[in-house]
Amino acid sequence: MQWSPRPAETAALAVIGLGLALAVVLVDSAGRLLVGAAALLVLGLAARDALLRPRLSAGADGVVVRTLAGRRHLPWHGLRVQVRATRRWGVRGRTLELDTATGPDDDGVLVLLGRRDLGADPEEVARVLRGLAA
Repeated sequence: MQWSPRPAETAALAVIGLGLALAVVLVDSAGRLLVGAAALLVLGLAARDALLRPRLSAGADGVVVRTLAGRRHLPWHGLRVQVRATRRWGVRGRTLELDTATGPDDDGVLVLLGRRDLGADPEEVARVLRGLAA
């Protein structure tokens, strides 16, 4: 099983970033700085989404999470899968939480992935991962 950002969202980010980059020539000097920074940010997000595919994959021996620093393998033994729901400013968000800490003295690894990172609802992904771990 694999989860990645939706290709359409990645393509939309790239198009918006290119549009902002082209708009830099149409604005004044202060606007160039702001629009240029926005273009770099949006193009950076699109590049990250394109490079880190698949973001999360699961197999018989555990899960693999791709980050900018490389791949991280998390074996099923000791892996805790949770969905954390938060509410800020009236907006509800859910994140998939993968934790390998076994006790208070163990640092372990904590990975948080949202719906945009996974391209799917974190609750559905957690259900699938729990089924594979059993």
